[in-house]
Amino acid sequence: MARAAVRRQGEALSVEQVADKVADAERRERETRQHLDSPASERGPYDVDPEDLAEQWVGRHAEWRRIAALMDAQGWPAYSPERDVQGSTWARERDAQRKGALARRAAWEKERQDARDELKAQVWLSADVSRRLRAIAARTGLEPEQVLAQLADQVRMDDDGTLTVDTFTPR
Repeated sequence: MARAAVRRQGEALSVEQVADKVADAERRERETRQHLDSPASERGPYDVDPEDLAEQWVGRHAEWRRIAALMDAQGWPAYSPERDVQGSTWARERDAQRKGALARRAAWEKERQDARDELKAQVWLSADVSRRLRAIAARTGLEPEQVLAQLADQVRMDDDGTLTVDTFTPR
């Protein structure tokens, strides 16, 4: 995240402006480290996670230094994210990770929705009914649960509320 933020903020900045950003990031990194050492009681109730903030500034400081060194080595008068090969590679990798995470999240949400739509039931049958169900399942090559599921698919409710099932063959 720090790299992406720095790439966005750094576009078209001059060498001097990048040097200012390096100094600012160094100061912020130092301040957030000091904030980490302060007791929790001194922090406000709306403060962000101080460890997370400190890590962000460590990352930003490192990225601003990398960009400053790159600009110096390449002799660039201004930073251009498109010309930054390493930064562009990292950006593509981050986009791929983000897309993968979004796809996994969508699959997980669909799985949860499907699970909510499913009905799992335990059915206690008398010995006689249970034997008949097992016999039907054995003849059709299905599990007893599959026969019951197909039976439930065939049920319809009449206007008077009675349940009926037309003759059907389990498949």
